[in-house]
Amino acid sequence: MKKLLVWALPLVVVACGQPTKTPSASSLDQRVDSLLSLMTLEEKVGQLTLYTSDYDVTGPTMRAQYKEDIKSGKVGAIFNAVGADYTRNLQKMAVEETRLGIPLLFGYDVVHGHQTIFPIPLGESCTWDLEAMKLSAQIAAKEAAAQGLHWTFAPMVDISRDPRWGRVMEGGGEDHYLGSLIAKAKVEGFQGENLQDTHTILSCIKHYAAYGAPQAGREYHTVDMSDRVLREVYLLPYKAGIDAGAATVMTSFNEVDGVPATGSKYLMNDILRKEWGFNGFVVTDYTAIMELLHHGYAADTAHAAQLAIEAGVDMDMQAGFYQDKLVELVKSGRVSESLIDESVRRILRQKFMLGLFEDPYRYSDTAREQAWLMSAEHLEAARDISRKSIVLLENKNNTLPLSSAIQRIALIGPLADSKRDMIGAWSAAGDGNKAVSLREGLMARYPKATIAYAQGCAIDSPDKSGFSEALQVAKNSEVVILALGEAAQMSGEAASRTSIQLPGAQQALMDELRKLGKPLIVVLSNGRPLDLSTLSQQADALVETWFLGTMAGHAIADVLSGDYNPSGKLTMTFPRNLGQIPIHYNMKNTGRPRDVDPNGKYTSRYLDVENSPLYPFGYGLSYTQFSYSNMQLDKESATAKDTLRVQLTVKNTGSRQGEEIVQLYVRDWVGSVTRPVKELKGFQKISLAAGEEKTVVFTLPISDLSFYRQDMSFGTEPGGYEVYVGRNAEDVQGLRFQLLE
Repeated sequence: MKKLLVWALPLVVVACGQPTKTPSASSLDQRVDSLLSLMTLEEKVGQLTLYTSDYDVTGPTMRAQYKEDIKSGKVGAIFNAVGADYTRNLQKMAVEETRLGIPLLFGYDVVHGHQTIFPIPLGESCTWDLEAMKLSAQIAAKEAAAQGLHWTFAPMVDISRDPRWGRVMEGGGEDHYLGSLIAKAKVEGFQGENLQDTHTILSCIKHYAAYGAPQAGREYHTVDMSDRVLREVYLLPYKAGIDAGAATVMTSFNEVDGVPATGSKYLMNDILRKEWGFNGFVVTDYTAIMELLHHGYAADTAHAAQLAIEAGVDMDMQAGFYQDKLVELVKSGRVSESLIDESVRRILRQKFMLGLFEDPYRYSDTAREQAWLMSAEHLEAARDISRKSIVLLENKNNTLPLSSAIQRIALIGPLADSKRDMIGAWSAAGDGNKAVSLREGLMARYPKATIAYAQGCAIDSPDKSGFSEALQVAKNSEVVILALGEAAQMSGEAASRTSIQLPGAQQALMDELRKLGKPLIVVLSNGRPLDLSTLSQQADALVETWFLGTMAGHAIADVLSGDYNPSGKLTMTFPRNLGQIPIHYNMKNTGRPRDVDPNGKYTSRYLDVENSPLYPFGYGLSYTQFSYSNMQLDKESATAKDTLRVQLTVKNTGSRQGEEIVQLYVRDWVGSVTRPVKELKGFQKISLAAGEEKTVVFTLPISDLSFYRQDMSFGTEPGGYEVYVGRNAEDVQGLRFQLLE
């Protein structure tokens, strides 16, 4: 290894990649400035440049030009380079063949697991289990770090209320309160307590900002909203991630208020750095600086680079505009070198924090790679989190759980024997061939039963030629399990849909099977809320499993068999049809709400469909039942400095143990600006044995009722409020209290 230079003041490195002592801020700044003083302008710009590795049949490869760029100090980071040996070889180029020996930063899309794939984030959010979500991020970081990675482009914390947008699968749903808690849990899971611990990696809050609200749900489209809505809803999860210590932030592709995010000083400097105090670095999304041209915001490549660096964007992903234009822009006087220096400082700081100057190869460890990837411990955690993500939508006449004595099962559908689809989109390092299909899971759980399989139809094809085989298989069974939904790549980036119904001939297959009169259990695998208005009426049991990851088949079998009692609750509203979109629980009332005059013509409603959602936010059934009673508030009035105590009794009135997610909502009845009909302010997941009851207590700081008032000041207002507690956003009971001056 090249001799360490003067800026790498010695820290004691513990064997086996264990963490060193985190350097003090003053020591870190001294080392960064020492290195920066030695760098040429070209080397500085190199630190702001991020390029991709590629793949071919032999594995990851690096373009010849990029190799030369690394050796000449023109690249500071690489993404999509994965593997202990491969990253070590690239790191040697940077450390041993450049003038200053500055190590590379390796990034990757570790979105919902690395090689052990967990449920898609939308599915995982339905656990409402923050510790479980933190654990999945910890395991993902551990596996990724063993393969030489330092940095993940996650978590994605965009709030979205439009299931047409394919990337709803990558986020935590429609609610900013829950989304903020998830952002915090994920950042803490990825980064741990010490970034010099080689079990951890840098996190990246994305996509900043408001990427989840494109017009018409169309990917990359314009976002247009008031500053009030931006601040009250969409910005909150980003801020929660920043407050949790997120090391990096990624810009979004969309524009906000007419300015593309990658060129927005308001977002990057005014809010992110000045208001929130963010001191990490900002990276663009893929070629986003180039896209300033297509937006009509930049006149040419040099202008685009100037706009981005002046907005506060530190690193250029893949466009190459910084590499091509920044040196010229500085020498011509159009861009100050001090701006470049600040960006370089932010990036070098993270490299020092990771311990890369002490040991550039500490993450590229083949022994850890072999020991940790898809270990038994990681797979068991994935199975547990997967079954907690499943939401039971319908269970008529207690169709589920299946009897242990069942002998003949018909397993039908395009997703019944799929392995690749189980790991979903954004499973970059995942291997679909190693996933457990539903068929495999059922065979393992019911080894003595006959499980007859027929595909019936493809996922997205009108071909019905397989129906006859499926019907014959179904006729000879005691129960039919029908596995329907989307292909993995029908959600995710660039996967917007104008229809959210089942694709292809799947609904037609369901129609035919329904005619047989057999108990019909529908297992859904999908990356977004779907239009299930017909399916929900036809199915005896309807199970939303999302894309559960590597252990999907076992997790689904755990729930269908009753080995695990489902406890998941929806974090995104399911509409009755496409025409209700956007629909979310925390909407505002109109001047003519339908509940004032349910039968009146001139109210805010649709004429052709029931106006409630099919399945509301927070909805999910169990194999047992729960009753809520004795709700109490500890005071009828409070001030802004007080805390309100809310308690109630929850009882398991069924015959088996179960878990319930008790949800707390608040309504501000009158404000200087109109307020939502409900806002989530708390939740608790409790476990109760059959017949057991428990007193559930919430403490609600009155300061949590703050909002952006008419003058855009932030705080509470006096007046009447109502607190609701219930099993979902619609099934609640409430009590009122008064907030005093």
